[in-house]
Amino acid sequence: MLKLLDFSLRLSVIPLSVATIWLTVTNKQDNSIYGYLKYSDLTGLKYMVFISGICASYAFIAAVSTWIRCIVTKTWLFFVSDQIVAYLMVTSGTAVLEILYLAYNGDREVSWSEACTSYGKFCYRMKLAVILHALALSCSIILAVISAYRAFSIFEPPLVPSKVVEEDRA
Repeated sequence: MLKLLDFSLRLSVIPLSVATIWLTVTNKQDNSIYGYLKYSDLTGLKYMVFISGICASYAFIAAVSTWIRCIVTKTWLFFVSDQIVAYLMVTSGTAVLEILYLAYNGDREVSWSEACTSYGKFCYRMKLAVILHALALSCSIILAVISAYRAFSIFEPPLVPSKVVEEDRA
């Protein structure tokens, strides 16, 4: 059951990450007053595309390797890899959320006005990409928990000293 859930979540991450990449890379808008805006103008969006590519690639490799017996026994490899991918996705998601926040609200202290009234389509597609990225992140977090369970369940729980031993110590 756990193996099927693991496999399903890994397969779910792939289209979510690919859709995030596609929405972000094709995101552009021209404004007659302020000019042309495309995803590559914002470093945070390029970072999210890069991390989404890593995530989709890793999810594919991990999904395939869950069915290969010699790799499945490497629980620590999956544990560390799942943790790294989840943390990278958190960092890229927060970078884009900051961009999205500034695009909608601006920053009055540094005289940045909001940009989404001028680039509404761009902001809407960026918001959709963040939602898809968050869904892929949710799957990755669940996968990280599953791999942690697998990695640490091979150990015995710590022994709790009995009351007799505690009374002898006192």
